[in-house]
Amino acid sequence: MSYDFDAPVNRLNTNSLKWDIEGDELPMWVADMDFAVCPEIKDALQKKLDTGVYGYQIVPEEFGKAISDWWRKRHGWEIAEEQIIFCSGVVPALTTLVKRFSDVGDNVVVFTPVYNIFFSSIENMGRKVYPSELVYNDGEYGISWNDLENKLSHPNTTMMILCNPHNPTGQVWTKEELDRIGKLCRKYGVLVISDEIHCDLTLPGINYVPYGTSEYGKEGIVCVAASKAFNLAGLQGAAVIVYDKSLRERATRALNANEVAEPNLLAVEGTIAAFTKGEKWLDGLREYLLKNREIFESEVEKNLPEVKVVKQKATYLMWLDVSKITKDSETLCRHIRKTTGLWITPGTQYRGNGNTFVRINIACQRKVLIDGVNRFIKGIKSFK
Repeated sequence: MSYDFDAPVNRLNTNSLKWDIEGDELPMWVADMDFAVCPEIKDALQKKLDTGVYGYQIVPEEFGKAISDWWRKRHGWEIAEEQIIFCSGVVPALTTLVKRFSDVGDNVVVFTPVYNIFFSSIENMGRKVYPSELVYNDGEYGISWNDLENKLSHPNTTMMILCNPHNPTGQVWTKEELDRIGKLCRKYGVLVISDEIHCDLTLPGINYVPYGTSEYGKEGIVCVAASKAFNLAGLQGAAVIVYDKSLRERATRALNANEVAEPNLLAVEGTIAAFTKGEKWLDGLREYLLKNREIFESEVEKNLPEVKVVKQKATYLMWLDVSKITKDSETLCRHIRKTTGLWITPGTQYRGNGNTFVRINIACQRKVLIDGVNRFIKGIKSFK
């Protein structure tokens, strides 16, 4: 079956967070794709709705099996179904795990720049974000191992939240890097929580390495979901994977205590359909996104040589170095939105060196992409 990713989808007046806009604005900020959902997923959801009764739901064995089979076949990770816990989202899982496995005032290490909601999950629980800033050199990011060990060795550090693949830099961590991170965390008694929500959005031909397959992965906790790769965030479904039985029992109690372990009507159905019937759709999507990336990068390089496109291996989020234009990406993004209607994200939200970067979502129809890159070029030129 072929899938038409060019087909327009009108999301105006649908209570969409992304498309709650004014006038001729074009939103390319939040990580939300504009493509129609995979038809096989839509069919599964419709079948559920057609029952006509929308009462309490259970998490069936098929949920764990769908996830276990997908990660084994697609990513080479063997997971037992009993090691998989349903959760209503990766962010609720992170917040719950921070609350359960650390104490108020503890340090939680993250690589920055990183997904800004990590900071909320940590700071709202009274813990401290303890950033290890990634090293940026010639359009690529890497780990400062001396700084990471320094942060992990602090007596108040009890947890590290890893983003694998990394948002917003698009870094896909290697097994060697994950092994080294795990070894340091074991050395200093630090629990690793790995957010792997973008794992199925690597560029074609590039595979991600689950933290659970690393040398020390069985000592950590991994959070996964169909929500990013299949654009199902509104269904509120995810999974927390824990090898260690004692750790898993504690995590299960915490998720239940925070009331984030029960599914809504469609969360389980959508996840099962995605991981059992969505593979061909996903492969087509990744090819389409690659072409979008190539077009966007080519137009920026041709028209804005002072803007550097960061070399990325994952996500549909372009990360652009605007340091030759400004040291204040918030002011730049406000100017671009005001003058062109293009709504993008200032890198300051992600801390680290984000003040000289912007993030742009290219998961849209090609016609919309071309409109967006033209607005971006116009906005940068008028800012200068």
